[in-house]
This record gives sequence, structure tokens and C-alpha cells, in this order.
Amino acid sequence: LQNAELGKRAPRWIRDNEVTMCMKCKEPFNALTRRRHHCRACGHVVCWKCSDYKAHLEYDGNKLNKVCKDCYHVIIGCTDSEEKKRKGILEIESAEVSGNSVICSFLQYMEKSKPWQKAWCVIPKQEALVLYMYGAPQDVKALATIPLLGYTVDDTPRSADLPHSFKLTQSKSVHSFAADNEELKQKWLKVIHLAVKGETSECQNELQMNL
Repeated sequence: LQNAELGKRAPRWIRDNEVTMCMKCKEPFNALTRRRHHCRACGHVVCWKCSDYKAHLEYDGNKLNKVCKDCYHVIIGCTDSEEKKRKGILEIESAEVSGNSVICSFLQYMEKSKPWQKAWCVIPKQEALVLYMYGAPQDVKALATIPLLGYTVDDTPRSADLPHSFKLTQSKSVHSFAADNEELKQKWLKVIHLAVKGETSECQNELQMNL
């Protein structure tokens, strides 16, 4: 919702399973200390610290509702004196880059000998040589980024268990990925093969139309 609409219209609630961290302070949720709460104004999933504000919401008959700090300041018309820190490279919201990406989907990911884990992977249009990895599609901070330029792509499957896997290597860095099906794997490989050579723009735009 736009700032002018906060409290006047019911928001779309982000589902609990779409995030792994508070959408305001970025602290990870865990079963004990960080229960998920919803801001009744913007619908974002936040931790208890970030939902410890209340404001009268017009769409709910002007009743007091739990809201996040940002919405609280907007609704009561008070400006937050803290100057917003400039977003670091990892702090670009997933929804923001996913909505303007060359490609995005869930992939299984493994680094070195760590166990496989599911990650929401995105290659943004404005940074078509960088792969962003998030824990979930609505997370507000990336877990990691991989600058793809100069990597070698190995698309031979690692094991029968993961037939749609591929690997990116550069000196001692090795990143393994696995898609759910061959079609998705090939879509990712088309984009990555361009990115590792530093090719974007027309090539990427043409590819986007074909995906």
C-alpha cells in the first residue's frame, strides 16, 4: 500500500511461510524468541519488537491495531528522525528484485561440503551479472550474492538424486545448484552462460522475451 492509503484500506497479508526474517529489522525468526506478527496497516510480517506500536486504523472502524514502527510514524504523521541508512548490497528486498528480474525461482543450493538448502534465487535486470540468494521470496535481506563474471559453468549432474543440478566454479569457489526440473535448469543456464562472459543488455532482453 502507498503511504496515503495506510490504515484506510486493509492490506494484503504476507504469509508467514514467505519470510524467514523480520521484514523491518531483518532478525531471523526462530521458534523460541521471535514469533511472527503481522502489521495491520501494511501486512508485513514482523517480530514482536517491531510490532510494538498501536495506531487507529480507518478501515477497522478507527480501532487501535498493532502496527509496525514505519506505519506508526506515517499514520500519526510523525517523521522518524533517524536517517535511513543507505541500503547495503545484501539489503535489497527480494520482492523488489524479483519483480524486475531476468530470472527468479527456488533452487537447491550447496556450498563446499555443507548440506543442500532451498534458496530463492534472483538475477536482477539492473545487475544481470549478479545472482542474489534469499531464504524466501519476501525476505528483505539477501543471504548471499555471487558476482557471476568469470565463473566456469559445469552442467553435469552431481548425483542421481539431483539430476537437474549444475555447478559454478572460480579458483577455490564452488557453488552447486539444483533445479526441480530440466526445463528450469536450462532457463537458468541460458542466463548464467551469458552472465559469466559479461554479456547482458540486448542478449538478456531477447532472452527475457523467450523465457
